[in-house]
Amino acid sequence: MELTEAKSIIESIIFAADEPVSVIQLSQLLEGLDNDTILRLIYDLKEDYDNSNRGFQMVEVANGFHIYTRSEFAPWIRKFYTTQISSRLTNSALETLAIIAYKQPTTRAEIEEIRGVNSDSVIRTLLERNLIKIAGRKQAPGKPMIYETTSEFLIHFGLRDLSELPSIDELEKMLGMPKEEMKPEIREIFR
Repeated sequence: MELTEAKSIIESIIFAADEPVSVIQLSQLLEGLDNDTILRLIYDLKEDYDNSNRGFQMVEVANGFHIYTRSEFAPWIRKFYTTQISSRLTNSALETLAIIAYKQPTTRAEIEEIRGVNSDSVIRTLLERNLIKIAGRKQAPGKPMIYETTSEFLIHFGLRDLSELPSIDELEKMLGMPKEEMKPEIREIFR
């Protein structure tokens, strides 16, 4: 198979996929091409998109590659979609999700200790949206369930892996407020 053809096939697969496509998945489909060659072709596509000023880009996320629209065009896309997206998360859900992301694996009781309120319905919602999963049971009295984030969480927030979660100092800059002024629940996540 010619590399030009392989590059087009890779582009088609990543474009058509609903979720990030890994190099391993592509190497299973494109027999005869090693992982390094496939990765080079993906980076060639990424560079092609960047150099041609396209409205989309190739992004490495959740241990794979996906094509996303560029963030600078978000206002136009929002304008196009006039209805509100039903998948928006409430402040309670975002708060709970942040606790799970930074403290994982964690139990409902640990989440509620930080938030100071019952979190059953929020956890249920996050499970239904596949942003978190039950990762087992803690070896403690009552053997409570422990929760972790999923690859859907990484996709939803555009993260390659959990190491890309912002630090408290980065949050301080993003929110434009000193960490001392942040909600106690947020500060508690980083302890």
